[in-house]
Amino acid sequence: MKMKRIHLFEFEDLSWFPNSMRASLTRLLTVMHNLLNTQKDVAKLILRLFDHSAPTSIIDLCSGSGGPMPGVATLLKNHYSIKNLTLTLTDLYPDKNLAGKLNNNDIIYLPAPVDATDVPVTLQGIRTMICSFHHMKPDTARNILENAKDSKQPICIFEISNNSFPAFLWWIAIPFNFITAFFITPLAKGLTWQQILLTYILPVIPFTFAWDGAVSNARTYTLTDLDILLEGLYSNNYRWEKGTISGKSTKLYLLGFPIQAHEKVVD
Repeated sequence: MKMKRIHLFEFEDLSWFPNSMRASLTRLLTVMHNLLNTQKDVAKLILRLFDHSAPTSIIDLCSGSGGPMPGVATLLKNHYSIKNLTLTLTDLYPDKNLAGKLNNNDIIYLPAPVDATDVPVTLQGIRTMICSFHHMKPDTARNILENAKDSKQPICIFEISNNSFPAFLWWIAIPFNFITAFFITPLAKGLTWQQILLTYILPVIPFTFAWDGAVSNARTYTLTDLDILLEGLYSNNYRWEKGTISGKSTKLYLLGFPIQAHEKVVD
């Protein structure tokens, strides 16, 4: 069966793309996460996984420049009273400058590279991938899921991009995203004069934001695509659950649960 998603390029993934531009896009994505209630949605999903994780630890994979997970951890501790919670942020190409700024007793950004397809056994806890799974080609995506299953670790995949509508509608998102960038830029924290210049005078950032947003839709695995990825990964000691969350937008999730001895697999 052929997948619907296609693997086009995103500017953010290109090695030559300036770090300052990448940081500008990250600021806009953070605003989008806040507007779309990503932190609340992810926190509710993670709460379901705590029964399947011995330590109250979260291992965030492909963290980039932090993303929404520090806010999720704060929400879990303050609103849901999860005690002794720790969050470890990781990436294959870690932001070492951010690592020094974020580290505290509850949040650690590992300066060493972590491959999501082969997570070190020393990193035990709930694995999360927030809006990063669509960046992975199918072979890599499957290896990430298989590694979580083989390691008997829970995993939460979450995407705010949407690939449920007809493919030709992917590109309608480009003008919408372009205009949106102008409105949400004032809401971004840590705004620089360069970002203001490249938004309102020379609109390079709105263009890249618009393109990457549309391509994220094209790259996102549909529920049917996830079925293809999960072929052969079901077992008596690990189960999977996929679905969507409706609200201000339709979001997609995939949860992996290691099954305890007292549990039964329900088809």
